[in-house]
Amino acid sequence: MWETLLNFIFPPHCPLCHAYVEERGLWCPHCLQETLKLQRLPLKVPMQKAIAEAWAFGVYRGGLQSIIKALKYRGRRSTLPYIDTLLRAGLADKQLGHILAAVDMAVAVPLYPAKEKQRGFNQAELIFKNFLQAADIPLTRQLVRLRTTVSMYQLSEQERRQNLKNAFAVTAAKAVTGKNILLVDDILTTGATLHECAKVLKAAGAGTIYALVLASDHR
Repeated sequence: MWETLLNFIFPPHCPLCHAYVEERGLWCPHCLQETLKLQRLPLKVPMQKAIAEAWAFGVYRGGLQSIIKALKYRGRRSTLPYIDTLLRAGLADKQLGHILAAVDMAVAVPLYPAKEKQRGFNQAELIFKNFLQAADIPLTRQLVRLRTTVSMYQLSEQERRQNLKNAFAVTAAKAVTGKNILLVDDILTTGATLHECAKVLKAAGAGTIYALVLASDHR
C-alpha cells in the first residue's frame, strides 16, 4: 500500500530522461541500453603487475556522473535502486562471468574513518553490495585507509602516486593470502587508487586481483 501511494504521489521515472517507468528503480529501455557499456579498461604496464583486469559498467560522463555525485556528495540513497538495476543487467554478461567465478572475495576501496563517519557510508560498498550478494561473493573489509589524502582531481600522475603512498594497509594478511580478490570502487580515473590498493594486497600474499568500477572515462 505504501509503495502504491508513493508511486501515486511521486511517479517512478527513468533517472536520466525522466520518462515514466513501471517501478521505482527501473530505467527506460533506451537509457539503460545507452548507459550500460560494460568495458575492459586498459592498464599501464606497472598496473598490470598488480591488477589482472579492470572493468567498468559504463562511461562516467555518459550518464552515470550525476547518479554517482548525487549518492557520493549529497547522500541520496534513492539512486541505489537505479544502480542495482544497472548492475543486475550486467550480471549476466559473459565477459564478466569469468571474473566473478574466479574470485574468493570482494574488497571495496576504503575511506579514511573520519571521512566515512562524516559521509555516513562507503559509496563503493553501497554500490556493489546487492550485486555481490547476487553473485554470491562476500564483501569483506580487508583494507583500511591510514591517513587522509587530498583530492586528486587536478594532480599529475606522479603527484597522485605520492599522495597515495603508504595510505592503505591490510587488516589481516592471513585472510587474503592466496585469495583471488575483486577490488571495487565507484569510479576509475587514472587507476592510481586501485593500483595502490592492489599493491598492498599483493604484498600481503593475495593471489589474482581484478578491479571493477561502476564508471570510468579511462581509455
